[in-house]
Amino acid sequence: MECPFCKYKDSKVIDSRHTDINSIRRRRECENCKKRFTTYERIEQTPIMVIKKDKRREEFNRDKIKSGIIRSCEKRPISVQQIDNVVNKIESDIRRDYTDEVDSSIVGNIVMENLKELDEVAYVRFASVYREFKDIETFMKELNLMQTERTKGELSQGKKENKK
Repeated sequence: MECPFCKYKDSKVIDSRHTDINSIRRRRECENCKKRFTTYERIEQTPIMVIKKDKRREEFNRDKIKSGIIRSCEKRPISVQQIDNVVNKIESDIRRDYTDEVDSSIVGNIVMENLKELDEVAYVRFASVYREFKDIETFMKELNLMQTERTKGELSQGKKENKK
């Protein structure tokens, strides 16, 4: 590994840590100038193609997903680490379940499922753009559906607690 400071070609690894499912963080020290720097290694994976609505295909891009989630989570009490964890989960789910191609609607649904668990406001923000809500009625239907699901969850939780 080339030193970013003196461009010397050899360095030694001081520390290695797994940062997420597919990457390793390595702390290195230059053999020449003794300065330390960090590198990240990712497992190279075969690309998954996303089939868009208009049938175009583009390579799966986790940064696009992260960007959309960050926009949805603006001014919400959600840390960068939480966002990174969600993006990692989404990517690993897609790579686990799809090998060559995946429809963009499936990617969008996976993102929405994960956002709903993370933060309901971020979910609604993402859904309003992703599902292209055209009017307040469509928006209200989604909110009512969420409220119904929440009420069912609370009722079933209450039944479980009463049985104890």
